[in-house]
Amino acid sequence: MRSDMAKKSLAKAPHRALLKADGLTDEEINRPLVAIVNSYNEIVPGHINLDKIADAVKAGVRMAGGTPIEFSTIGICDGIAMNHTGMKYSLPSREIIADSIELMVQAHAFDAMVMIPNCDKVVPGMLMAAARINIPTIVISGGPMLAGKYKGKDIDLISVFEGVGAFKSGKITEEELAEIEEHACPGCGSCSGMFTANSMNCLTEVIGMGLPGNGTIPAVYAERIRLAKKAGMAVMLLLEKNIKPRDIMTFNAFQNALTVDMALGCSTNTVLHLPAIAKEVEVDINLEMVNEISAKTPNLCKISPAGTHHMQDLNEAGGVPAVMAELNKKGLLNLDVLTVTGKTVGENIAAVSNLNTEVIKLIDNPYSEIGGLAILWGNLAPEGAVVKQSAVVSEMMKHEGPARVFDSEELAVEVILGGEIKKGDVIVIRYEGPKGGPGMREMLTPTSAIAGMGLDSKVALITDGRFSGGSRGAAIGHVSPEAQEGGIIALVEEGDLIKIDIPKRRIYLEVDTEELDRRMKGWSPPPIKVTKGYLAQYAKLVSSASKGAVIKR
Repeated sequence: MRSDMAKKSLAKAPHRALLKADGLTDEEINRPLVAIVNSYNEIVPGHINLDKIADAVKAGVRMAGGTPIEFSTIGICDGIAMNHTGMKYSLPSREIIADSIELMVQAHAFDAMVMIPNCDKVVPGMLMAAARINIPTIVISGGPMLAGKYKGKDIDLISVFEGVGAFKSGKITEEELAEIEEHACPGCGSCSGMFTANSMNCLTEVIGMGLPGNGTIPAVYAERIRLAKKAGMAVMLLLEKNIKPRDIMTFNAFQNALTVDMALGCSTNTVLHLPAIAKEVEVDINLEMVNEISAKTPNLCKISPAGTHHMQDLNEAGGVPAVMAELNKKGLLNLDVLTVTGKTVGENIAAVSNLNTEVIKLIDNPYSEIGGLAILWGNLAPEGAVVKQSAVVSEMMKHEGPARVFDSEELAVEVILGGEIKKGDVIVIRYEGPKGGPGMREMLTPTSAIAGMGLDSKVALITDGRFSGGSRGAAIGHVSPEAQEGGIIALVEEGDLIKIDIPKRRIYLEVDTEELDRRMKGWSPPPIKVTKGYLAQYAKLVSSASKGAVIKR
């Protein structure tokens, strides 16, 4: 066992003495030591139940003959961090999570890991660590939140964000907004739509690192506790068979993840996280692959914000395995990919069926013949930009309009909520990229305000920052190169014409080359906004969004 280096032989008597100080018996010390990597905290709704998940995991590990030992990682709630300085810290936390797990697991010579994430950056951070450390590992999330109810309709966190815009435009009263606020988030779990947390938990399942049900079983169901116990038992089987993350997270597994991503209509943030995880296993995932896979993968689901369904509906329809089974009808998946069940993808979905064809469309009757995400190219984004096309209304698939330029999210939100944006405008928010932010903030507040004011079918928004999985409309993010690095987005001026053609994957600033050259000669990068602490270091080391915004090591 790997842990023998810290517990076997006479020379390790001091080490055993310290383990005994933890209350471990000789019998427990002699068994495999399994790290229970828990992101439990009392601030993130998706994490407040993870103590219960950890207890269940530990029970499963013990039932299968291992010794579970728990330690913690950080976790940030993107919703609470949204639209203030706190959001600068969200994406950078992914690297801290991965690094801290590496430090803890390598220092203490664990034999295997069970990872317990739930929210946005914790899931990819843990998967990055799993790939880097490469010991037998399984992921069990805390599960999605149930949808809330208001006036007989399902609502969620995005209903509140959009409610602010609706109130500002006079569509609802302050009392109605307060009622929406009261009922949108009924309890623990990752917010109930196909936002980033649930997108990544579903793709963890697809990529083979989570058991079937990992992405969709609601947090409050007893089934989630049972799945956690099974995960604890399953990691011991992985240890016995010496199945490691790099045996599972292969190129074919990432192809599967991108394929299901397109069918589900996942968050645009997956385009940041999948390449970052793949980099840890030395697999190349690039933006061209997104369009290639999207072109042949039908969009089968419209989970909030793209539609009215929520994660509980997807779960009842058969969950991620049912989506995969539909895709397999046209041979769109690699079936021989190994998973944490000890079986292949093909074996896992062999007996699975679609239980609700309204929630998961049949492969021959999709919402769209193409996938949920698209990468746009052009002089405004020579390294690419991403849009969740499944959440864009048909009249905005092609759009051209004058630029309204803002050098921060706060400035844009002030103007939007002030009613100063007109139909046809293209809002440009820049200096919010990985370096320029720093931290590449999500822009859920402006997109939700636009939607709440009824402008999502008339206004586009472009940024070198990123969008929440809860954003809808013609919200185009990850524009690369970013403004801070001299990308063309830095040269856009008020009133410039911008043309967007999502079906043709094009985004253009209609300014001639000579004029752009003239503007570039007069441009210089502004000072980095943060000069101390972790963000200052992050700004110096982070790569482009087109490369996953990973730290250059």
